[in-house]
Amino acid sequence: MRPGCQNTKSTKGQIRYLVYCMENAILNLPPDQEQMVWVIDFQEFNLSNISLKVTKETADVLQNHYPERLALAILYNPPKFFEPFWMMAKPFLEPKTYKKVKFVYSDDNGTKKIMEDLFNVDELDCAFGGNNQVSFNIDDYAARMREDDKRMPLLWKRSNSSSSDKQLPATTPDVSLGKSASDSDEPEKEIDGQVRNN
Repeated sequence: MRPGCQNTKSTKGQIRYLVYCMENAILNLPPDQEQMVWVIDFQEFNLSNISLKVTKETADVLQNHYPERLALAILYNPPKFFEPFWMMAKPFLEPKTYKKVKFVYSDDNGTKKIMEDLFNVDELDCAFGGNNQVSFNIDDYAARMREDDKRMPLLWKRSNSSSSDKQLPATTPDVSLGKSASDSDEPEKEIDGQVRNN
């Protein structure tokens, strides 16, 4: 994740995209793996990227809808004020979740060791001390997401057959446009057990 590349102020849109990314990440996990390591890169991040509402809703979504999916979150080169802010957020988080967050800085000698212990350095992006020089390509990403979108109903079907209380997402985001097909500010309502936009 790269919060410095955020291109929208829509809380609803950001949360929908978070859910979309989580579902795609789960879809791509190996069959024997349940948890993920997230690397959050704060390059190009500035104070205008902060939204307390989005931060709170993100924590709520992750804790309430994706419990135990987070193995570890690495905050890579966060602004120095984040650590005291994180201490203030502690009362609002589950203790297990709070302990899963690591602050790492590229100018810290221990960071390289942490990253090497967690990742294959040949696959790790060079921005995080790895050897992978391949840069992000939005067209490749969009094509991969469209392929995942085709596979997603199979994941929903498996999830719904194992748990009757899960709901299918109301829309499939159009990655090429960066928004969902029904991204509107109209209220949502429940129809036949599924949440839908009006």
